[in-house]
Amino acid sequence: MKITVTGGAGFLGSRLIEALLAAKEDVSIVSLDRAKCPVVHDRVTSIEGSIDDAAAVAQAIEDDTDIVYHLAAVLSGQSEQEFDVGLHINIDATRLILERCRSLDHVPRVVFTSSLAVFGGVMPEIVPEGMATRPGSSYGCGKAIGELLVSEYTRKGFIDGLTCRLPTICVRAGKPNSAASSFVSGIIREPVAGEASECPVPLETRLWISSPDTAVRNLALAADLTADDLGADRVLDMPGITVTPAAMLDSLERLVGAEARRLVAVTSEKRVADIVCSWPGAFDDARARSLGFGSDSDFDEVVRQYLAEVRPA
Repeated sequence: MKITVTGGAGFLGSRLIEALLAAKEDVSIVSLDRAKCPVVHDRVTSIEGSIDDAAAVAQAIEDDTDIVYHLAAVLSGQSEQEFDVGLHINIDATRLILERCRSLDHVPRVVFTSSLAVFGGVMPEIVPEGMATRPGSSYGCGKAIGELLVSEYTRKGFIDGLTCRLPTICVRAGKPNSAASSFVSGIIREPVAGEASECPVPLETRLWISSPDTAVRNLALAADLTADDLGADRVLDMPGITVTPAAMLDSLERLVGAEARRLVAVTSEKRVADIVCSWPGAFDDARARSLGFGSDSDFDEVVRQYLAEVRPA
């Protein structure tokens, strides 16, 4: 089995590659990213290139590729500030990848990672299955268009596609990124390291969260579902948990200490708040759960996972 992962050098992509290697003995994996894939393995090939480069895409998606995970994207903060860059990578390059998949002499499974940012404006308490998208950001617009393209290429029989709408991933190890939601990890990650952090949105803001481990498990499962499992609707809201920054800080204090909590300053940053507060805080994820996708039990579990990673026994 041959799998290609765009964004394979990234935080989530590299973890997905490790999970796929562990789960499938007969798999070979190609990472396409602007950086070298950090996973060093004789079954992993790292191609350093951009997803808007047709030659790099053709090299990464070989004629006998079975599965393509399309994770690479320009994130929410950068998409809003650099409009043309966001549209080019999140829409034009996504279509380039789909066209390469279409050119194969078989129908590959394509797993596209989307985002809760496809929704915006006034939201119901819980977003129901099948609710029409109405993004409130350039990033959400690009992802919504990507979802439609994946569904249309599937309808036409060019690919066997599935869109996984991911919750906000927390806690992301490493440095902050350009996502508007970067603070969600930062208000845990930085205090755990003894560093100050800021929460730029109101403490009562509802957030839909998944840990990296759970998100990766769900993405790995996405490759194994059959067309009969999925039916005609190829968009799934991935399970998550609803938390607020206030509840997150309560967990931080319980598991790390009051001193860590005091390192987080509540500020106000309109640019970030306008984007993040337009996102839904909860989803009806019953369909995804019925297919075997799961969530974390609570936010304490999310923090414990991160502590086990950065403070191994």
